[in-house]
Amino acid sequence: MQNILLPVFYLPPISWFSEFLNEENEIVFEQFENFPKQTYRNRCNIFGANGKLSLIIPINHNGAREFKSIEVSYRENWQNLHWKSIKTAYQSSPYFEYYEDKMVKIFEEKEKFLLDFNLKSLETIQQILKTEKAHSLNTEYVKNPESIDFREKFSAKADSEYYAEEYYQTFSDKLGFIKDLSIIDLLCNKGPETLTYIKNVKK
Repeated sequence: MQNILLPVFYLPPISWFSEFLNEENEIVFEQFENFPKQTYRNRCNIFGANGKLSLIIPINHNGAREFKSIEVSYRENWQNLHWKSIKTAYQSSPYFEYYEDKMVKIFEEKEKFLLDFNLKSLETIQQILKTEKAHSLNTEYVKNPESIDFREKFSAKADSEYYAEEYYQTFSDKLGFIKDLSIIDLLCNKGPETLTYIKNVKK
C-alpha cells in the first residue's frame, strides 16, 4: 500500500478517481492547504451542447484561507443552475435516468463549507458506483509530506496527463471526444462499466 495525499474536488475528474479507487492507494485528503483559485476544488467540467462546460461553486470571500474553512455562497441559486446544466447535458445519455434520483440529491442540501459539500457529493458518487473506499483527513498542513503528493496534480487549466480510451459521449458525434471530464460524464455514458473504465486509466 502507498499513502496518497489527495485534494478534495467537486464531482472530480476521471483521473482523480483512478487514484482514489486504486486498491494500492491509501487515501488521505488535504484539508489545511491554502485554497487555490481556479481548480477542481470548486469546479467540475461536463460536456454541454457547445463543448466543455465548467460548473463553478461560488464561495464567500470572508478572509478564510484554509480549505476546510472556505464557505459556500448561496446568494444565487447555483445548485439549481448546476443541476439544470447537468440534466440538459445528459438527459439523452444512456444511463442518466438510472442515476438521476441519486444525483439530484447532491444539489438539495446546503452545506456551509465547501469541504463538507465535496465530501457529501463524493459519498453519493460512491453509492452510485457501489464502492466503499475508505479515506481520512490530514491533521495539519505539511509542505513536503511523506505521502505521494497529488495536491497539484490535476489541473483544471492544462491538458490531463492521464490516458484513457475514448468512449461515446452525448455530443461527441458533433464535437469530438473530450477527455477527463467529471465522473458525471462517465457515469451517464458508461453506466455499470464505469469502474472497469477507471481501472484502465493510465498515467
